[in-house]
Amino acid sequence: MMIAIDLDTPANADVQALLLRHFELMRASSPEESCHVMEPGTLLERDVALFAAREGGIVMGVGAMAIIEPGHGELKSMHTAAEARGRGVARAVLKALLDHARGIDLTRVSLETGSADMFAPARALYAAHGFTDCPPFGDYVVDPLSVFMTRQL
Repeated sequence: MMIAIDLDTPANADVQALLLRHFELMRASSPEESCHVMEPGTLLERDVALFAAREGGIVMGVGAMAIIEPGHGELKSMHTAAEARGRGVARAVLKALLDHARGIDLTRVSLETGSADMFAPARALYAAHGFTDCPPFGDYVVDPLSVFMTRQL
């Protein structure tokens, strides 16, 4: 079956359910002061573009892009369902997000992810797509549990 990547909304129950799984996993994996995951409802309140990967109508992964300043976007809520990992879902969502960023004339995209081993696959994915380590951006501060990455478009 083919994976389809489309703009979606956290208002959809299945997207919200996967975002909630992501939120709960991140909260369980990091102390509160080092956990920067957005609550699913917050994505509705902010001006974000959310993409969902679906296969056979089932949500396999999500990712969002928030504008943090003119020309600069931040990846948020990137998550692939555990049962879909290793199948290129995150890569496809990331490509859609980067294409979207180019389409709205962003010149830079950044992200915050964890420094723990469980985040190594995410860091490797981002590095493979041109992201490099950078200092904290936006409202972030130096945190040994965080890795900040950025890339120019």
